[in-house]
Amino acid sequence: MQTEKEMFDIIINTARSDDRVLAAYLKGSRANPNVPRDIYQDFDIMYVVKETGSFRADPSWMNPFGKVILKQEQADVFGYGDRFGLRRHYDKTYSWLLIFEDGNRIDIGVETLETMREGCNRNKLFLPLIDKTGCLPQLPPPTDEEFYVRKPTEPQFRGCCNEFFWSLCDVVKGIRRDELPFAMTTYYAQSHHMLEIMLGWYIGSKTDYSVSCGKQNKYFKRYLPENVYLLYEQTFPDSSYEQFGQAIKISCRLFREIAVLIAESLGSIYPEEYEQGFMKYTKAVTDA
Repeated sequence: MQTEKEMFDIIINTARSDDRVLAAYLKGSRANPNVPRDIYQDFDIMYVVKETGSFRADPSWMNPFGKVILKQEQADVFGYGDRFGLRRHYDKTYSWLLIFEDGNRIDIGVETLETMREGCNRNKLFLPLIDKTGCLPQLPPPTDEEFYVRKPTEPQFRGCCNEFFWSLCDVVKGIRRDELPFAMTTYYAQSHHMLEIMLGWYIGSKTDYSVSCGKQNKYFKRYLPENVYLLYEQTFPDSSYEQFGQAIKISCRLFREIAVLIAESLGSIYPEEYEQGFMKYTKAVTDA
């Protein structure tokens, strides 16, 4: 695998040798001072260019990076362009996700000078790599503060509690009907998601809302107390309905324990009625 330095040398030399490129900057985790370095991190690179069309028409300019074994483009159906609503404005910005045979990954894009000035593709994780024309903005050092957990409002807290237990009623219904895809998808997309939001608020409350839980909450293990994280691990069910039911019970226990603490931190009251409504519904359909 090429080293980080070797990769950055290629990235910068590619920008330096191509007259179409005005500047290049780094985004993402490698620009984040709070993220531990490892070999799995992507190189999130943006080239500021005179135009995007020639880069799309002939991708041979990416050859110096190495042999590509898997690629996804902004225009691909079902890809990241679809997920994030980016399948448009290719004349302003375009990007590729590349995996190379040595295991390195680059998420690389091109954007016009006007698009760069609008700031459409950047946030506070911004680190200039090369600026051939003096076009890049002068910004403070990179920070991930935009992704910090935010303290919830009272309506947000109550809404999270309501959605957690309401969605669990649908999960129970799916289990009773032997509709595993429906039950499992609803559990993860709605109920479990609310549990993770509540756990994020717990982390925020313990850190003065000054940290990020990372993409898809990947830093939960770093910030949650060990006993809490061990319970959280048990909220992931397998395809057995018996184990699924146990995971739901543990989810309810964990959600309640954390939600009570968040309510106290907000000077609020845990909405017991939502949990009681779920319990009554579960008993009603089980006894039916």
